[in-house]
Amino acid sequence: MTAHEPPALPLRFGYGTNGLTDLRLDDALGLLADLGYDGVGLTLDHMHLDPLAPDLAARTRHVARRLDELGLGVTVETGARYVLDPRRKHGPSLLDPDPDDRARRVGLLVRAVRVAADLGAHAVHCFSGTVPDATDEDTAWKRLTDAFEPVLDAASEAGVPLAVEPEPGHLLATLADFHHLRHALGDPEPLGLTLDIGHCQCLEPLAPADCVREAAPWLRHVQIEDMRRGVHEHLPFGDGEIDFPPVLAALAATGYQGLTVVELPRHSHAGPRFAAHSLPYLRRAARLAAERTPGTPPVPAPGDPSATPEGSSTP
Repeated sequence: MTAHEPPALPLRFGYGTNGLTDLRLDDALGLLADLGYDGVGLTLDHMHLDPLAPDLAARTRHVARRLDELGLGVTVETGARYVLDPRRKHGPSLLDPDPDDRARRVGLLVRAVRVAADLGAHAVHCFSGTVPDATDEDTAWKRLTDAFEPVLDAASEAGVPLAVEPEPGHLLATLADFHHLRHALGDPEPLGLTLDIGHCQCLEPLAPADCVREAAPWLRHVQIEDMRRGVHEHLPFGDGEIDFPPVLAALAATGYQGLTVVELPRHSHAGPRFAAHSLPYLRRAARLAAERTPGTPPVPAPGDPSATPEGSSTP
C-alpha cells in the first residue's frame, strides 16, 4: 500500500441459508446475528421466502424488517434445487430446449431481482445451468444470452447487480466462460460475477488468490468454502486444500465490500454447528492475512480461538 492509497476495509462475512434449511428463516437470521455474521446469502426456496407462494411482497417486507433489526446485509441467491420443478434438480434452466421452460427460469430471476431490491440486497446471484442432451454449445450460448437480456433489464431498472456464478459442470463453468458471456452481451453494466473460492480450487488454472485478483473488476458476490482440486465437493474449512489467508488478503486488496458467504449446502443436518465453526475460522485467516499485509486493519477476534485455518477443524 502506498501513502496515497486508503487502507483496505475489513471483509464482511455471511452464511448461506441453503446450509440452514432445517431452520425457519427468522430463526436462521437470528442465529447468524447472534454468531456475529455481517450478513446472509438468502436462497429463495420453499422453506425460506418462497418466491412462488402468495403474498411475496408482504413476506419480503417482513424479512426486510428482520434483517434491519438484526443489522444483517443480504445477497439474494437463486440456487434452490427444486423450487421450479419437483423432479428436476435446478430445472428448468436458462438452457432448456423448451422456450416456455426457459421463460419460467427467467421469470424466477426477474422476481428475485425485485425481491433483492425490496430487501436492499447488494446483488442477485444466478448461474447458467448444464447443457441439455443433444444441444450443441453454440445453441446453448445463444439461449443463455437471449435469456439474460430481460433479467439484465430488470436488474438495471432495479439498480441491483446480477452476479453470475461459474459452476463446475455448467455451460458457464469458468472465469473464461464468464468473459465469453460478458462480451457476447456487449459488457452490460448490471452484469457482474459471483466468485466461488472453492470452485477456483476445483478447476481454474489460476490459484484461488490469483482468481480473486483477475476477477476483481467484475466482482459482485463471493461464496467461500474449502475444496480439493478436481473434486466439486463443498467442504468445511480445514477439510480441503485451500490456503485461505492469501485468498482473503487478495480479496481485501480489491476493495470488495459485498458479502463473502459460506456455502455449505450439504451440511444443513448440522447447520448451526458449521455456522458457529466457520466465522472464527475465517476471522483468524483474515487476521493472518492482515499480519502479512501492512496497512490492513485488524480483524475482530473470533468467538472460538480453537478454530484455526491451519489443518482440519471440522466440527
